[in-house]
Amino acid sequence: MLDFSTVLSEFITLWVVIDPIGTLPLFIAATASLGAKESRRVAKRAVLIAFVILILFIIGGQAVLEALGLGLPSFQIAGGLVLFLFALTMIFGEGKPHTEQRSLEEGNISRKEITRQVAVFPLAMPSIASPGAMLAVVMLTDNDRFSLAHQAMTATIMATILLITFGLLLAATPILRVLRETGAAIVSRVMGMILAAVAVDAVLKGFVSIGVLPAF
Repeated sequence: MLDFSTVLSEFITLWVVIDPIGTLPLFIAATASLGAKESRRVAKRAVLIAFVILILFIIGGQAVLEALGLGLPSFQIAGGLVLFLFALTMIFGEGKPHTEQRSLEEGNISRKEITRQVAVFPLAMPSIASPGAMLAVVMLTDNDRFSLAHQAMTATIMATILLITFGLLLAATPILRVLRETGAAIVSRVMGMILAAVAVDAVLKGFVSIGVLPAF
């Protein structure tokens, strides 16, 4: 049975890398020309696709690493560095909402293409199932360190966050009216700071695993 602090830590980690609030402005921009029913369909499809992607990484991510002869400490250190770089873009860059919305606009996606494709890109990937989220679920389900019960709990936490994401997407318009772009940008930067701390911790634990640093 996992203790509350472990559950809370994993919840915060996955919340930060999935970043449900940061997806809201992109969802609104992507579905602006769609009706309410179509928008709900896009939200449902995007969350389901993201769930499948992340579950596949939980099930097979570590096996792929082992097939390539890569140890988990190496992946943990590399993953921590990538997460740290991702966190820096959240803190010092334009922020997830602005960057992804600009990419959508530059793609010149028509209304018909939005209805058919936007659930996959950019909502499911790389917004909800982001590279950071893919790396995080692999690190949090290490077969050598965590039991099946622990991994199942991690998958449950991830599914819970995706359900929350789905709920937020359904309520996207009123929520964004409250947060506005400035509020969403502030939240994204705060999450970036938390993610940076999580990333540094992952790197340090990776060095502990290979004996470079003493346990702390």
